[in-house]
Amino acid sequence: MAHKKGQSSSKNGRESQSKRLGLKKFGGEVVKAGNIIVRQRGTVHNPDRNVGMGKDHTLYALVDGTVKFTRKREHKSYVSVIPFEN
Repeated sequence: MAHKKGQSSSKNGRESQSKRLGLKKFGGEVVKAGNIIVRQRGTVHNPDRNVGMGKDHTLYALVDGTVKFTRKREHKSYVSVIPFEN
């Protein structure tokens, strides 16, 4: 019986963990301040009104309200949060 694994099996096993990127809240959804809206690499979506951006380009809500996606200049996607009417 072999005491070493075959060459191919010992070269496997370096798959990185998935980073769970993408939209976490969709247009029209209600969010609370601090809720993450998008996790992304780079600025696929840009922050607009009432949306902050973390150092890893994560977009999050700054106020309670409703998420809205729009396309502005150069067809770039912008995310804003429309606050609730009081």
